Amino acid sequence: MHASPNDAPVTRAACADPGSQVGPGCDPANELAFRRSLRASRTRRATAALLRRRTLRGRSSLLGAAAGLVMLSAGALASTAGEETASKRLSKQTIKAAQSELGVTADGVAGPQTRRATRRFQRTNKLEVDGILGPQTLQALGVVVRERSAQKPAGEAPPALEQIAQCESGGDPTAISADGLYRGKYQFSRRTWRTVGGKGDPAAAPEAEQDLRAARLLRRDGTSPWPNCA
Repeated sequence: MHASPNDAPVTRAACADPGSQVGPGCDPANELAFRRSLRASRTRRATAALLRRRTLRGRSSLLGAAAGLVMLSAGALASTAGEETASKRLSKQTIKAAQSELGVTADGVAGPQTRRATRRFQRTNKLEVDGILGPQTLQALGVVVRERSAQKPAGEAPPALEQIAQCESGGDPTAISADGLYRGKYQFSRRTWRTVGGKGDPAAAPEAEQDLRAARLLRRDGTSPWPNCA
């Protein structure tokens, strides 16, 4: 049995065509509800996408602001470290003289109060404003720079001990006397070595330790342990 043209299914497109005749199975009310639902669904998806974009932009802004704060904090810490390092190169007398000229407590410590006063002075005198008591700032203050005295490297013996070492062993940390009683750079006896905190063989100890023990002995007994070399 052949289906008649009127029995053919009616598509949604046919229902949406104002010029088409409404055939069996085509319900205009259902089609209108479908279109309203479709518009509402598209609106919801567009709104959700917009909210996601705004959220992402907000997170990016927060991350950027946090990164900026970290960089500022790092810069501030580096600046403070630089100021402290520069001040450590100056003697207390120099810092006190500068503090007196700046009108702050002269305690010899270039702390926050001194750095603030230094910045004010630098701005007033058109100098680089860094809060550091550098050469130009000190010159403008009329302060004579007195650098900290250089400290001897660890293990370096004072002149008196160097003279004793040269006399006793020629400066050789491994030297041993002919009879074996006196050992090392300063020709310690084992007994004397123990009284200044040494252990084992003096001639086997590092040179820096021998210098340390000899300095302790010199402070305690003077040059009497080395009567032939004092």
